Amino acid sequence: MVNSLVVLISVSIITLTSIFILISKDWRHAIGALLVQYVGVFILVRGFWPLEMAIAKMLAGWMAAAILGIAMFYSRDAWLDTEKAVKYGAIFRISAVLLLALTVTSLVLSTESWISSINFPILWGSFILIAIGLLQLSLTSHPLRVILGLLTVLSGFEIIYASVETSTLVAGLLAVVNLGLALVGAYLLISPTMETNP
Repeated sequence: MVNSLVVLISVSIITLTSIFILISKDWRHAIGALLVQYVGVFILVRGFWPLEMAIAKMLAGWMAAAILGIAMFYSRDAWLDTEKAVKYGAIFRISAVLLLALTVTSLVLSTESWISSINFPILWGSFILIAIGLLQLSLTSHPLRVILGLLTVLSGFEIIYASVETSTLVAGLLAVVNLGLALVGAYLLISPTMETNP
């Protein structure tokens, strides 16, 4: 099992990076925060999975971030156009995150009776990832932000699932889902430029 101080630091890292992804105005910073978020997820998953499987999870996340970064490099103008039309500012998003943090804390405290195999900080971190990812999905329709929200939700789910299932096949399948989401996001980002430049 991972040291409790390391777990608290990892939960802080994934919380701060998911908030940063939510409020970031620059796609480079959002993808960089996703890379750091996968390091935090690696540390939390390492408490349940063998080292090789946890590293595979982190590498799959990094490859997904690299795929999205390459796609955004070729469609930078689409990001600038959508960021000018953002309806909800950073203050609204942070207020929504604070409200979600209260809700997640209440939910985690009430679920300790039926999810007793996971300690409080890990459960809180995974639920906050799921909640902030869903918030990201509800506030935007830009393909990059949608895929970042889906990857964040999936990371939160994988932390919970790692405590239940230690199968190598399932870990590989979840890595393939991460990469598949990134490839779909890359296609959605690049497809408008493919139509204008035959």
